[in-house]
Amino acid sequence: MDLQALKNKYDIIGNDPVLNDALETAVKFAPTGLSVLIQGESGVGKENVARIIHQFSPRKQGNFFVVNCGALPKELVNSELFGHVKGSFTGAIETRKGYFEEADGGTLFLDEIAELPLESQALLLRVLQSGEFRKVGSNKVEHTDVRVVAATNVHLYEAVKRGKFREDLYFRLSAAQIRIPPLRERKGDIYLLFRKFTSDFSEVNGMCKISLKPDAIHLLEQYRWPGNIRQLQGFTQSLTAQLSVKVTPTLQRIELSAQDLLPIMPKEEGDPIPVLYEGPQAQSAGPAFNADERQAIFKAIFDLKQEVDALKARLDRRELPAPVSTAPAEEEAEWQEQKEFPEPAGENSLSVRRNEEDLIRQALGKYHGNRKKAAEELGMSERTLYRKLPPEYRRK
Repeated sequence: MDLQALKNKYDIIGNDPVLNDALETAVKFAPTGLSVLIQGESGVGKENVARIIHQFSPRKQGNFFVVNCGALPKELVNSELFGHVKGSFTGAIETRKGYFEEADGGTLFLDEIAELPLESQALLLRVLQSGEFRKVGSNKVEHTDVRVVAATNVHLYEAVKRGKFREDLYFRLSAAQIRIPPLRERKGDIYLLFRKFTSDFSEVNGMCKISLKPDAIHLLEQYRWPGNIRQLQGFTQSLTAQLSVKVTPTLQRIELSAQDLLPIMPKEEGDPIPVLYEGPQAQSAGPAFNADERQAIFKAIFDLKQEVDALKARLDRRELPAPVSTAPAEEEAEWQEQKEFPEPAGENSLSVRRNEEDLIRQALGKYHGNRKKAAEELGMSERTLYRKLPPEYRRK
């Protein structure tokens, strides 16, 4: 089977070289008995690759089971994987087979394998090495012939170094690895996937298909898609539902620009990496942020600087004896605050000072000059606020 026929069979869209290499590697590993480790972020399509390995292996007539290790209750993991005998624990009202017994002669896809408890990892290693396992509550050793394909969305060797994953199991699994690239590394495939998803959704719902102008395609490609293909599919379906219209004899397709997409583009919550729009209207679009957004950014920078300065100050004092102070408690607290949050120095800190003064002005304006409330708003003492007052407020 050629590569394009393989993609068509498993509904895989894209021509990225790294993706193509991953699919070709999966087909090469398939006829062997090797356990395979598939690495990639959530939503990149790791299960599809596992199915390809199963279908191109001598086990294709056997069962293929998908087990999400992260979704298994920790107290029931061993029972789910290896089975249990009646009475082995509360609720075990009958003897039950586990996945390894059910999948005998077939393939077991263990997704999110890094979530397995260490005890279960030891049992998994044993069954990989010898095919032996025991049901929970039983002393009888049983045998199974199962091909394991594992997947993870974390850096597995980093988990080994943190003591969260067994090193011997890692080396057992990592002999045959396949990496599926995230969508942000497959920019040329993003619009292909978009067209596929909007076409499928439109046909089911009797709506016009959507195509994009070049500036809209560029905008789509600049977003990082942390949820990968799964996120792009959901976004495309939502966009089609919002912006498309019912098909008519004279209208089968609509075309959207970047300006049409901007209000609907997803926002990366908690991700500091911005998306830069470089379309033809970018230079005339005006300020990127409104006043409230700028204030929030300046305050975040100000708070972050205080935290960094505090950390530096603590590190500098680690080898020094703690000072003994006889100053009153309020003066001592103020001294500590000034010591942990020193004034910035140097030319590069000028913009930080200005932003700090702007924040103080805004806080004082918000509370009509009430310094106590302004200080609380900014997370500093009144004395520190007084020391940092902009020049026009020092005369009041």
